[in-house]
Amino acid sequence: MSRILNLGSINIDHVYAVDHFVRPGETLASRHYQIFAGGKGFNQSIALARAGAPVAHLGCIGQDGEWLLKQLAGDGASTEHVSVGSEATGHAMIQISSGGENAIVLHAGANHGISKAAIELALQGYGAGDWLLTQNETNAVGETMCLAKARGLKIAFNPAPMTDAVHGFPLELVDLFILNETEAEALAGAGVADVGTALRKRYPGADILLTLGAEGAQLLRGAEVIRQVAEPVDVVDTTAAGDTFIGYFLAEILAGSEAQSALTIACHAAGIAVTRVGASDSIPRRKEL
Repeated sequence: MSRILNLGSINIDHVYAVDHFVRPGETLASRHYQIFAGGKGFNQSIALARAGAPVAHLGCIGQDGEWLLKQLAGDGASTEHVSVGSEATGHAMIQISSGGENAIVLHAGANHGISKAAIELALQGYGAGDWLLTQNETNAVGETMCLAKARGLKIAFNPAPMTDAVHGFPLELVDLFILNETEAEALAGAGVADVGTALRKRYPGADILLTLGAEGAQLLRGAEVIRQVAEPVDVVDTTAAGDTFIGYFLAEILAGSEAQSALTIACHAAGIAVTRVGASDSIPRRKEL
């Protein structure tokens, strides 16, 4: 079976329940405080592991984040390529107002401290038939794409968060783009109705996987369009739904499943995730499907 190396962020989320967002000069007491594991990379590694894929995480934390490694390892993800640096673990300060809105301050921290030596060492164990998955929450994304492609790996890219820097990455190396509607529009430079045509023209060698929320997902593969509707569920929290989808879809592809089957299972897993509160805590295990 092919394996997957996930170059991804690992964050600590500090969540404060407040009556309103803090104003300039104001000191505001929170009504509740919780700490969660976070980061898109972390969530996607958890999803891959719970889906049964052989996944290793490539990243960096500070000494304050070693408990996150236990969570990754506890679900079956390899952490041998997660280094501990001098910077604090990446973290988010999240205010949630009584009206349910959120305001977030994000600090990249150790997520931007991944060395070239660590990347090269991690890639030594991978080759043709294996995959590199990455997002846009760490340093060295473009460099790692180049190093991975030189070793024959396929590349799956989820450009979240979508920033101007993404356009400078070697996107011609990507085999699979995984995009929500906002990311697809920004990458294509086109409206939602035209993103498929624009992306297939710009990246003719890549598959384009579009996640469409309540409408499900579709895979653009050459001239073919493979669609999967979302399951009707009572949505509680959409956090990590996309990460769940990505993990389960790639796990199925690695296991040799056809694209339609992979879409069906990924949508089912994401449908379970949105019925639960939390990020990685909401991601279902394979037996739950």
